[in-house]
Amino acid sequence: MARHSKLQKQILALYRQFLRAGRDKPGFLPRIRDEFRENAGGIKKTDVMHIEYLYRRAQRQLEQLKDVNTKQLGTFAKNRERS
Repeated sequence: MARHSKLQKQILALYRQFLRAGRDKPGFLPRIRDEFRENAGGIKKTDVMHIEYLYRRAQRQLEQLKDVNTKQLGTFAKNRERS
């Protein structure tokens, strides 16, 4: 089994923190899992700048999730072109 880099360990720890924070909020766990899986498959491991950007963004989102007043998460979606 390959060893994880420092950044990989940080991301895995962040993922565990998200799962713990979302445990008591209905509907959050599937969204958290989907978001991490999507990014895990869609980003090259060599794109460190993008990974670090997403990591910092996720840390801010985690702080919002930990807030007791947070009931839901908003998303931004691209508009589909109408045919």
